[in-house]
Amino acid sequence: MKVLVYPKLRCDYGLKARLLLADGLRVEGCGFGASGIRVGEVVFSTSMTGYPESLTDPSYRGQILIYTHPMVGNYGIPSTRHTVHGIPANYESDTIHVEGFIVAELSKPHHYLSTKSLHEWLRENNVPGMYRVDTRALVKRIREYGVMMGVLAVFDEREEVSWDEMERLLENSKKYDEINFAYKVSPKEPIEHHPVGVKPIGTVNVVDCGLKYGILRWLLRKGFVVRRLPCWSKPEQIVEEANGVLLSNGPGNPALLDEVINNIREVVEYRVPILAICLGMQLLALALGAKTYKLPYGHRGPNKPVVDVNDNRCYITTQNHGYAVDHKSLKNAGLKLWFVNPDDKSVEGYLHPSKPIIATQFHPEGGPGPHDTSWVFDMFKNMVMKHGH
Repeated sequence: MKVLVYPKLRCDYGLKARLLLADGLRVEGCGFGASGIRVGEVVFSTSMTGYPESLTDPSYRGQILIYTHPMVGNYGIPSTRHTVHGIPANYESDTIHVEGFIVAELSKPHHYLSTKSLHEWLRENNVPGMYRVDTRALVKRIREYGVMMGVLAVFDEREEVSWDEMERLLENSKKYDEINFAYKVSPKEPIEHHPVGVKPIGTVNVVDCGLKYGILRWLLRKGFVVRRLPCWSKPEQIVEEANGVLLSNGPGNPALLDEVINNIREVVEYRVPILAICLGMQLLALALGAKTYKLPYGHRGPNKPVVDVNDNRCYITTQNHGYAVDHKSLKNAGLKLWFVNPDDKSVEGYLHPSKPIIATQFHPEGGPGPHDTSWVFDMFKNMVMKHGH
């Protein structure tokens, strides 16, 4: 089978890389970061910046990420010392979660806040990367055939990882949809955070299936004490001393999380104010009787429009999800459509008509430019002040 490879390929770090997709496509390029072989679902993001945030987003666990922007790494890796309420400002967790990272060209860092290069950071975290690749061709392939499993191998250019070995590994690996990734990224014990220099106004308990630091920072900004709980926590633990509950984002297939879904169904009966984001929205929908389905290639990037069906106002949002809530199933679940994606008409948010419950598929904490939808946290705060005491 034909192998896609740059002509006269020259690699800067003495590493070569190979990518094998489940449909048989073979790609060769240069390697960076760590040597190793990783299996994952191959997805893409349309982000132009924000690679430290993307790579540390727990929602990418189990995935090999392609960035569509042609040059990545130009501002290096920022220090973790820049914080908001004690939480690092340029990261979404304390570790890299992607299985591998693929870019067209890897830039040298030039930024006064840079502490290291992207290559050095990936190498320290044992994550393989691939560059000098036609990422446009890869993304066109995914847009035509959908996301698929793949194997990324990065190795010394004096050695070789065979295509046959990669094929065997792919054939013997579990599919992304079959693995419970949320339990892998959820904290094993409760973690508590307090706002800095602000008198707390209440406590929000988070069902943490892979909470992004961005969400945590906004909750602290609003004056909440935040208690992050393992996503398998029992209903009585979730509502204990809570003025509000947040159901977090996270990786993987929501339909696998039966235990979490059953617990959320009971939490709803306590009538505590709930904000559900991304995976949290899908889990809440399943708990109330709606259905979910997998999108062909997902929504990943900071330039995704959503429309409020109540006033037809459009917002630009940041998104990272591969599953969506079935629009037709909302009514039977007693839910009211709130936001819709104008591109594919998928559900981007819903409300409960009689309970203090709101849910967004997009990330209201994300900064697609300005903070278009950060007012969702003000709406949640008002719900908590009205119904959560």
